[in-house]
Amino acid sequence: MSQTLYKGTLSYIRAFACSRTTSVRFLKRTYIKPSKLSGIFASNLTRNSMSESTYSKILTFETINPHIKNVEYAVRGELAIRAEEIKEELARNGSGRFGFDTVVNCNIGNPQQLLQPPITFFRQVACLTEYPDLLLPENRDRVNALFPSDAIERAQLLLKQIGSVGAYSHSQGIPFIRKDVAKFIEERDGFPSDPNNIFLTQGASTGVQNVLQLIIADSNVGIMIPIPQYPLYSATLSLFDAQPVPYYLNEEENWSLDISQLTSSLSKARDKGLDVRALVIINPGNPTGQCLTEQNMREIIDFCHQQHIVLLADEVYQTNIYQPTERPFHSFKKVLRSMGSKYDQLELFSFHSVSKGMIGECGRRGGYYECTGIDKQVMDQLYKVASVGLCPNVPGQIMVDLMVRSPKRGDKSYPLFQKEISSIYESLRRRSIKLSELFNSLEGVTCKDAQGSMYLFPRIRLPVNAIEAAKAAGKQPDEFYCLEMLNVTGVCVVPGSGFGQEDGTWHFRSTFLPPEELFDGFCERLKNFHREFLAKYN
Repeated sequence: MSQTLYKGTLSYIRAFACSRTTSVRFLKRTYIKPSKLSGIFASNLTRNSMSESTYSKILTFETINPHIKNVEYAVRGELAIRAEEIKEELARNGSGRFGFDTVVNCNIGNPQQLLQPPITFFRQVACLTEYPDLLLPENRDRVNALFPSDAIERAQLLLKQIGSVGAYSHSQGIPFIRKDVAKFIEERDGFPSDPNNIFLTQGASTGVQNVLQLIIADSNVGIMIPIPQYPLYSATLSLFDAQPVPYYLNEEENWSLDISQLTSSLSKARDKGLDVRALVIINPGNPTGQCLTEQNMREIIDFCHQQHIVLLADEVYQTNIYQPTERPFHSFKKVLRSMGSKYDQLELFSFHSVSKGMIGECGRRGGYYECTGIDKQVMDQLYKVASVGLCPNVPGQIMVDLMVRSPKRGDKSYPLFQKEISSIYESLRRRSIKLSELFNSLEGVTCKDAQGSMYLFPRIRLPVNAIEAAKAAGKQPDEFYCLEMLNVTGVCVVPGSGFGQEDGTWHFRSTFLPPEELFDGFCERLKNFHREFLAKYN
């Protein structure tokens, strides 16, 4: 037997050595005696002849990647799991054991889970692209009766550019859609955008993770993140074994960002020898709902320029603006470009998503990020990473196209589209005010109004007895409070400790996404719970 064939056979035997029967059958078929095998492969065969009762698992909690064990993601953590258990019990036994008959998931910004209706035009186009046979001539009469002409035309145009939604696309995203994204950015900001600098992604989260993975060269890299922060960032840093460099938002000043806080945080991290490479800004804020002023954004850009830091701008809530006159949204790309050529080399990644705003298509997993001032060789590496994942899902890319190029005045679908968008927006704004007023009416609770996003982050002052009871239960005080709230009211929120908060303060995050018609009962249950909780622990 040739040496090459012999080595190949050994490799094949090793691959199949997990089964004694398979190994013996393979030996008989190839006429190779075990004595011909190297010692290591013979021992493999012997080991695999042991009784199955002696088999030990390769994957155990002790042997898996330790970085995964360090990951925490509070919005789908213990409270979310408990909420699902209660839902199952309600489905089996009804509301007998509880004082409510439904669980209200205020723990995650998932609008359509809480009955926010999808935008009709978007779903019409998605339907036609998913089943293009509807566009065949023999079906046109029926289709014309069901779909407006501009939805049909958009679906036809997209299918012409895409082909089948079941096929892989360009790894960076469908070129036609990236061109539409670039046009959207230009119209929004008044500055040019290059489609080659845009990556379509599986929601904004995947884009954030890909960029952070690129930046984090080793475990000594530090990434500046806000406190409170959306736990995607702390979880991703744990996964990639990087160092969070927290900077605190100022609750008393409506969760504003003080440059002196950035400077202090950066200095402390660099004094420890950390290689601080990037600053994360979430604007509008999650979980805090603030919206940065243009002047504050200029200060942040200047800080990054002076300190040689990459800026990551999470702008997925850019249409969730509830005080548009006092606090309008400005993109970091727009502000950066308005500051002149001095800042041309600043490195900026900007993220957007179809999951938020008035669209709320979280399950579609569509998003994009734009690269500004990024080196060409680095862009090539980002493309390589995108290629490993083959491509973002095509229905999500289609939703991105609809987000950035929605019906315009004069289009047949425009009146209904505008009515739906306005209705959702005005309802969100009313709900944000109503829930903020509720929280501020509770004893020991203060809550800043939402300038943007879809969350409130009230602060709660808990009695000493409640803090002691939480300690005895092995819980953080805000987690203890939130678990009791869930068990008593069916309302699921997220404790502030899952986002980070100043020592000695306790908060929780709640969406204001529950349907408006449920708000009266929902708010009344929270009032009663809070009053009884204080009475119990005072």
